[in-house]
Amino acid sequence: MGTRGGDASSYASFVGGYGSGPGMAYRGGGAWRGYGGRAIEVEGFGDQVKEFVKAAMEMSVEFARGCRDIVWQSIGREDSYVGRRIRRLRGPCRRFFGKLTFFNDYLPEDKDPLHVWSVICFVFVLAFAALSLSTESETSTTLIKKVLTHPPSADRILLPDGRYLAYREQGVPADRARFSIIAPHAFLSSRLSGIPGLKASLLEEFGVRLLTYDLPGFGESDPHPNRNLESSALDMSFFAQSMGVEDKFWVLGYSSGSLHAWAALRYIPYRLAGAAMFAPMVNPYDSMMTKGERHGTWENWTRGRKFMYFLARRFPRLLVYFYRQSFLSGKHGQIDKWLSLSLGRRDRALIEDPIYEEFWQRDVEESIRQGNAKPFVEEAVLQVSNWGFTLSDLKMQKKLRGRGIFNWIKSLLSRNQEEYTGFLGPIHMWQGMDDKVVPPSMTDFVHRVLPGAAVHKLPYEGHFTYLYFCDECHRQIFTTLFGTPRGPLNIIVAEVDQTPNPIEGDTEEPEETTLGLGDATTN
Repeated sequence: MGTRGGDASSYASFVGGYGSGPGMAYRGGGAWRGYGGRAIEVEGFGDQVKEFVKAAMEMSVEFARGCRDIVWQSIGREDSYVGRRIRRLRGPCRRFFGKLTFFNDYLPEDKDPLHVWSVICFVFVLAFAALSLSTESETSTTLIKKVLTHPPSADRILLPDGRYLAYREQGVPADRARFSIIAPHAFLSSRLSGIPGLKASLLEEFGVRLLTYDLPGFGESDPHPNRNLESSALDMSFFAQSMGVEDKFWVLGYSSGSLHAWAALRYIPYRLAGAAMFAPMVNPYDSMMTKGERHGTWENWTRGRKFMYFLARRFPRLLVYFYRQSFLSGKHGQIDKWLSLSLGRRDRALIEDPIYEEFWQRDVEESIRQGNAKPFVEEAVLQVSNWGFTLSDLKMQKKLRGRGIFNWIKSLLSRNQEEYTGFLGPIHMWQGMDDKVVPPSMTDFVHRVLPGAAVHKLPYEGHFTYLYFCDECHRQIFTTLFGTPRGPLNIIVAEVDQTPNPIEGDTEEPEETTLGLGDATTN
């Protein structure tokens, strides 16, 4: 087969002129391809992009025109529903603006009133917006306070594992205390909380010694590497021993601090005289809850709080980010916004009170003084994880005897001595019926599982209002727990006649000093 000279020469000159490769040459953004002596231009990628953008712009323009036509047909036409309504307003508007035409007399003669008034309205709106923004910025600058770091001031004890535990002591001294109370604090709190607003005179009247301490990693207490509720109960037991609490003591649990009170009832019941619970928190995922109890609990919570519980249960590490944006941000804020709480009317009025605000800010500053999010994540996880026990384990019930000949013989020998399990002391629970942080359905669940617990329902009270800064409430609480006030114990030292014996040579030793204590009975 032969090749046409003309075609070959033209092809060669084409390739030689552009030198792009076999049968291919590029010019600008397009490509040229030779076939049979003819040069065919091939569209490049840049041209394709331009065509696509052009087509997209044309489609957008057509879409906008279509939307405009729809809006005009629906609103702009006089026979439309909106058009008819606008026509009805034309008359009143004309009469209203006609009454304002006298303002035009104050305008210069060479100015168009329509133009002038449109400019005036625009300037007025712009000035109003600027003033609003400046007011909001000034208000925010005034209200936002930075978190202060106070010098260390707590007394501390050394635990057996080498950690230090910070504590606070209120009330009568150890040797005169008729009753001792130990109160673990709630989430985002510290040893400074205790019973907010409790007067020293009331502690003296009832002979009460109140001990509070910082949980591991909070305040001035050292963190615990592997913290759980059992270790929390053991810390409480050693703390009581170190503080000279020889008799049984009462444990006070408020809100999420009740977790540690429940743990004390489970792991150190022999050290407890009783428990006082205020809006006691339990695991919201507890499998023993009925459908109605679970619904009554979760329906009172905000979406933000539900989301936080979900993260604590499934992805606890993500809580660090949210904590850094709220109470670990270095700025003060409100507890309901930080913890996504829904508050009732009385609770909201209380948190806006200056006395509460001062207490709350100081307590938060002490709680987060170490700036570490890990203790707070641990506390959140403890609320929604497996506790290692259930509330039914605290129920007072007869101990089941095992089978076998040895257990039968043992039952014969101890026939008159019934053995019981659970916590044998009194449990008192106070629950505000307008509490949306720990709803009443949660206390109803506890009472169903622990029917021996005494429940004190408080109408119209919220989560904070009964325990915080209420002198009469504090007196009612102490009267319920301890009965009639009898004051602190009296220490009576017997006088000893230390006059030397006048008879010489008498080697009789002097009489020893005796220390007699008053009534040391604890109820």
